[in-house]
Amino acid sequence: MQLTGFTDRAAFVTGAGGGIGQVMVAMLRASGARVFATDIEPALPARREGDAGLVWQALDVRDGEAVEATVAAAEAQMGPISLGVHAAGVLSTASVLETSGEEWQRVMDTNAGGTYRVTRALGRNMAARNEGAIVVIGSNAGGIPRQNMGAYAASKAAAAMLVRCLGLELAQHRVRCNIVAPGSTLTPMQTGMWQDAQGEARIIAGDAASFRTGIPLGKLAVPEDIAQAAMFLLSDQAGHITMADLYVDGGATLRA
Repeated sequence: MQLTGFTDRAAFVTGAGGGIGQVMVAMLRASGARVFATDIEPALPARREGDAGLVWQALDVRDGEAVEATVAAAEAQMGPISLGVHAAGVLSTASVLETSGEEWQRVMDTNAGGTYRVTRALGRNMAARNEGAIVVIGSNAGGIPRQNMGAYAASKAAAAMLVRCLGLELAQHRVRCNIVAPGSTLTPMQTGMWQDAQGEARIIAGDAASFRTGIPLGKLAVPEDIAQAAMFLLSDQAGHITMADLYVDGGATLRA
């Protein structure tokens, strides 16, 4: 099946400088979409020229005024944005008891607050035109308790429910909102948590002592696995899917 609905359409992507977001940019461009790609300044590629259908701009999703201004700039340069991918996020690996107020605020303001700001800005414009699709990259941690990930899991759970509520509000405007919830994926965020070369094997095997299941498929995801799921949810072929929370984790959460 060939996915359709991308040619000559404008897409807005956050967290585009690396990992899943970077792959999303490449897939959207390969499918014929014009892409306005954003990330915080340190994550942006050093070279940003050479492709007339791709524009890069710095954006911190914690800044509400900047989000509104950047979405407006994207529409001014690219035309009406009809595809949105929110992939920006941060990780936290402290226990709940050791999470400082500052760390809690950083994680919630980026992961949950950023989702609110970006999807609200995109959703308002899409609703006015009665057309569009938004996909937020969440996490399976938003649906299962994790040790030493309380702030992260809470922020992803909040973001997921926000997207589903937004999807309900925007359904009357024919705007679809969905979540892709990855499990362990081979990105710098994941490998940065590993202590040695056995990190991948330990994730796949699971750890009963920390109440963490392994991955039934016996492998980690790669960013392309997650991006392909997001591309489907953005496509015409998913035209009757909204408010879905699609887990792409190799069965790790044993979720029904």
